[in-house]
Amino acid sequence: MDLQKNADRISNQVAEAALTANRRPEEVQVIAVTKYVDVKTAQALVQTGVRHIGENRVDKFLEKYEAMKEEPLTWHLIGTLQRRKVKDVINYVDYFHALDSLKLAQEIEKRATHSIKCFLQVNISQEETKHGFSAEEIEEVIAELAKLEKLEIVGLMTMAPIDATPEELKVLFQKTQDLQKRLQKKQLKNMPFTDLSMGMSRDYSIAIGKGSTFVRIGTAFFE
Repeated sequence: MDLQKNADRISNQVAEAALTANRRPEEVQVIAVTKYVDVKTAQALVQTGVRHIGENRVDKFLEKYEAMKEEPLTWHLIGTLQRRKVKDVINYVDYFHALDSLKLAQEIEKRATHSIKCFLQVNISQEETKHGFSAEEIEEVIAELAKLEKLEIVGLMTMAPIDATPEELKVLFQKTQDLQKRLQKKQLKNMPFTDLSMGMSRDYSIAIGKGSTFVRIGTAFFE
């Protein structure tokens, strides 16, 4: 495993995907998802120039954060967050990618000591096994979310089915981008909806082509 080689390859591929989509490479941030590696490996990855770290679980997030809090990093919590654990982690988070209920949003509002950048998780593929709002539910809930002062809804996050074909991925990511643009036009308080968190190791090039601004890459760093 050559972390520097992998980091350089991913950076080049992200830039290529952005240019192919007539976008600037700097419009896309790469989140290194370190859930499968230990602290030492995550620290070595940071030495390659990675500046965005993502974790799925609260305990692993806190472990990595404690070890690397002096580094100039942006911290992303990308997995499902139980309401009872919000108080333990939310004030160390720069971006939370899995806001999937109004009750969770209200708990974050209660516990946060500063503004938290959040993505609404949207289940565009309507998979029963996935968390997230449907497009219709988001339209219904944003009026209540607009009342919350400590949440900044920066955009939408979605995950595609693991067995989706490239054509199916394009459709799902396009639908997510279309919804993001509709919400952005509403110009709601604390809801810029400027960003899209979509695309992982196997499909980030397709996601970038459909407007993703944050790609969540794990296994490709550690092959």
